[in-house]
Amino acid sequence: MSAAPERFSINQMTVKQLSLPELVDGCLELGVRGVGLWREPVQSYGVEATAKLVGDAGLTVTTLCRGGFFTAIDPDERARALDDNRRAVDEAATLGTDTLVLVSGGLPAGSKDLRGARERIADALGELGPYAADGGVRLAIEPLHPMYASDRCVVSTLAQALDLAERFPAEQVGVTVDTYHIWWDDTAPEQIARAGAGGRIHTFQLADWTTPLPEGVLNGRGQIGDGSIDMREWKGYVTAAGYTGPIEVELFNEGLWARDGREVLAETVERFVEHVIR
Repeated sequence: MSAAPERFSINQMTVKQLSLPELVDGCLELGVRGVGLWREPVQSYGVEATAKLVGDAGLTVTTLCRGGFFTAIDPDERARALDDNRRAVDEAATLGTDTLVLVSGGLPAGSKDLRGARERIADALGELGPYAADGGVRLAIEPLHPMYASDRCVVSTLAQALDLAERFPAEQVGVTVDTYHIWWDDTAPEQIARAGAGGRIHTFQLADWTTPLPEGVLNGRGQIGDGSIDMREWKGYVTAAGYTGPIEVELFNEGLWARDGREVLAETVERFVEHVIR
């Protein structure tokens, strides 16, 4: 096959069965120029070692996942979360990426206060945003599908994410546009335009929606072209909003993880060309 499109980026979780050296080799073989990395495997390999591995290969780290989980009520828990997020910012800077993706956190145990949880996110952003900007890193709030609101992310729509982000300078806080989480929301296109007008689309990620969802729902992200989402349509929205950056494919899928990782990587490039570019 021909080299991957210039804007294509593979998120590490899509082929998590590949070690970092295997991922880099696969990217070089297919002409993939961008990778989105995750903190846990990067930490296991070594942050500086990962930066050297990727840099020597000429790859760009498009994002680091993830920071966030800001909704704890207990002061000690909140302090630990902020400390961990500062470390995440430092890791992003070392890896050479300007974007740290945030999964903001669900409701604390026993709480039913969504508004209060979102305000605690704003408080955390107020502390973390300047620190991140000093390191050349932007925070990208990712709204997650409402099915995750209780346990993972109380920010469920782009409108909610932007309401938080717009309290801070765009060079500190913006949003992640992820098709998997927002495709159902008929207000999302106008919110993408709003984000673009404010310079707040910090990353654009793709995953398809397939049903039935697996038990636990977390690992239900479908391969591009296997589900209900019109990827060209969503690429059109972000393009019209002025976004010209990398486009990451981020899939959590047990079936894909059970296959040969290089085969999945090659298939993902092919699907991207077929369903996003053509």
